Amino acid sequence: MTSRNWVKLFLNTLFVGGLTTAIVGFIVRWNEFQPYFTEFKLIDILSTLIWLIVMGFLFSVISQMGFFAYLTIHRFGLGIFKSVSLWNAVQVVLILFGLFDLVYLRYENFAGPDDSILPYFGPAAILLVVGLTVAWYKIKQTNRDAFIPAMFFMIVVTLVEWVPVLRVNEQSWLYLMMFALVACNAYQLLILHKLNLQSEQDRQKRASQSPVKSKSTANLKKAKKPSI
Repeated sequence: MTSRNWVKLFLNTLFVGGLTTAIVGFIVRWNEFQPYFTEFKLIDILSTLIWLIVMGFLFSVISQMGFFAYLTIHRFGLGIFKSVSLWNAVQVVLILFGLFDLVYLRYENFAGPDDSILPYFGPAAILLVVGLTVAWYKIKQTNRDAFIPAMFFMIVVTLVEWVPVLRVNEQSWLYLMMFALVACNAYQLLILHKLNLQSEQDRQKRASQSPVKSKSTANLKKAKKPSI
């Protein structure tokens, strides 16, 4: 990927994170922010909006760190296991393990004596549905080999990025960070092959133009050379 497209990816992911967090933040914390709207406290509304956007930027940076870490891990995995099918099998096991831990460990650590385990399936179900949807779109855009890696990234890597809030288990922050990470991760995953293709086209374009440019420069220098 060229530096220009990397900067484009970085800025667009920041925008996705900020926008998603701002929208989800007002929804999940509406009871807290509703008086600002009913009493039309413009300064409070704007300050809250700016705060949510800044938090979204932070979530997007975490997402991008996880994305580039996964790209490295994916290459290592292919190199270590020497087989795409074997590496995919390992990823499937980690996906199942991650979803199980998301339900079981949260229930064991945060549930009360009379609490049901069913509500703890909610975040795992959302993550699974989103992961399946994004992976389906990914194979539509590329090929079937991308399905398992896309699922792994959307589920396992999102869980790793989500750990700081999972350990606190505060409901509004839980969903706020989850939706921001999912949106940023999905955007990066679905746009990656397009940016790689565009980067390759840009390199080919520069390579095709460079001989012409060199020839033109040589002709220009020759033209500028004074005659004696």
